[in-house]
Amino acid sequence: MDLMTMIGIAAGFLLIINGIGIGSVSNFIDISSFLIVAGGTLAASVASYSSSILRDIPGHIRVLFRGNRYDIVELVDQLVDLAILARKDGLLALESKAEEIKEPFFKQSLLMAVDAQEPEKIRCVLEKELEDMVNRHDRAAGFYEKAATYAPAFGMIGTLIGLINMLKGMEPGMGGTFSMGRDMSLALITTFYGSVLANLIFHPIAQKLRVRHRQEAFYCSAVIEGVIGIQRGEHPKFLREHLLAALKKSLQDKALSRLEEKDAYRGDESLLGRKRYVLKKSDFEQERL
Repeated sequence: MDLMTMIGIAAGFLLIINGIGIGSVSNFIDISSFLIVAGGTLAASVASYSSSILRDIPGHIRVLFRGNRYDIVELVDQLVDLAILARKDGLLALESKAEEIKEPFFKQSLLMAVDAQEPEKIRCVLEKELEDMVNRHDRAAGFYEKAATYAPAFGMIGTLIGLINMLKGMEPGMGGTFSMGRDMSLALITTFYGSVLANLIFHPIAQKLRVRHRQEAFYCSAVIEGVIGIQRGEHPKFLREHLLAALKKSLQDKALSRLEEKDAYRGDESLLGRKRYVLKKSDFEQERL
């Protein structure tokens, strides 16, 4: 579970409250102002997208907190093992292994290779699926980015409402200074709410969704390259080096010097040609994020 999003948002609110002062927090609570900003932002965001986006919001929240599910190094190890098995027993031997894989994209890709479809056809199908996934993820992050642009705008609308009412109230017989404080408060608080919602809620959510997207897209790209390499009969050693090449050079050097497996070779040494290496998940999480 990744709690950094919640920790960051909570820390931001605590710092704002500290700046306001505990005794003055009540001065910044105004239901009418909040409804103008939050309600207006939600209405404009939904108007920009289909209503189905609202049903996806709980799923977006789960994505924020689930952490990185995709361990690229474990995937490379799996692919190398499968490559060794395919060179020994043929592609059909991978069918039983595919049934043990829980990740849907990986499983589907491996079964397509077992079915002996053309590598370029497999690549075309899988890359189209990856493209569709990119579009879905971009739509989700775009919803919150759009909300982040609407929130300050509705804060400004609230400011204009407050200023207009304040100036109108200064006319003779319209209440004068009695309503001036209330109207000026509405004018300023809406701008405050808009800025907080945009920069402490919507922008961080959109950014974290894009981080999760990059992790999943990188994983899927590695699956595509690995499965096609297996079907083409690439040497397991070459396949592993090809997949690890996508990592930062500094991480590769660090992994190859520090994480050599103890006293054992994976599979048949004549097939693999060198010892097994593993990268820690914490190292991979720094990759391309």
